Amino acid sequence: KVVNNVGTVPIDVYESDEGTRATVIGLSLTNLTQSFVYVDVLLQDDTSVTGYYIKETLLPANTSLRVVATGEKLIIAPSNKIQVRSSLDDSVDVVLSYVEIV
Repeated sequence: KVVNNVGTVPIDVYESDEGTRATVIGLSLTNLTQSFVYVDVLLQDDTSVTGYYIKETLLPANTSLRVVATGEKLIIAPSNKIQVRSSLDDSVDVVLSYVEIV
């Protein structure tokens, strides 16, 4: 899945439905700007409790960050979601690779 121009409002990158779990096998963030940005990746459970997977991680100008990579996996429970937020408007592209388990 590709999500373009993420900004200061958390954007739902992936949301599992009630009967589905997912395994995230890749998550990359790319800074589209000429300056550094700080990025957050948040996980929200089915009761709307939100926690940080990464918080205020520095992403230099015109670079990418592989948040989930190299054999690491992130399991998303049913009715949970992944959100991404940046410190600047329209500054980050997100690429998410996942497998759903129904």
